[in-house]
Amino acid sequence: MKTKFEISAGGVVFKKEEGRVFVVLIAVKGGKIWTLPKGLVEKGEKLEDAALREVKEETGVTGQVIGRIDKIELWFFQTENGEKVRHHKIVYYFLIKYTGGDVEEHDWEVDDVRWFEIEEAMEMASYKKDKAILKKAYEMIKSYAESDS
Repeated sequence: MKTKFEISAGGVVFKKEEGRVFVVLIAVKGGKIWTLPKGLVEKGEKLEDAALREVKEETGVTGQVIGRIDKIELWFFQTENGEKVRHHKIVYYFLIKYTGGDVEEHDWEVDDVRWFEIEEAMEMASYKKDKAILKKAYEMIKSYAESDS
């Protein structure tokens, strides 16, 4: 069986309002799945640049990379041209501080984009690995906020 290896990058975009932390999640698959924005890294593209590009495309917002959160590994199957293909994907996630843009400006690949308080986002996220990334992001945001003041 053929195996495709892919590298993706994405991010946890955050902003603080009145002492509360908000993050962006995207809805896909008819709005049934809430997840983090991510996508394939293009040839010659740096991981951080890919994360910022994918975040902008999928959410409509822009930001500044604060640091790398972690990476996750995925294995899944898809049928391509009538053939079952195994995919091995590594996704690098970055903590991204919101700088501008509007969630209404997301692209066609995404059904909905919303800001959630981070605790709610951890509940809303459909995948266990996204929940773990959000938890690590929250710890980084707390440290960043302390060093930022």
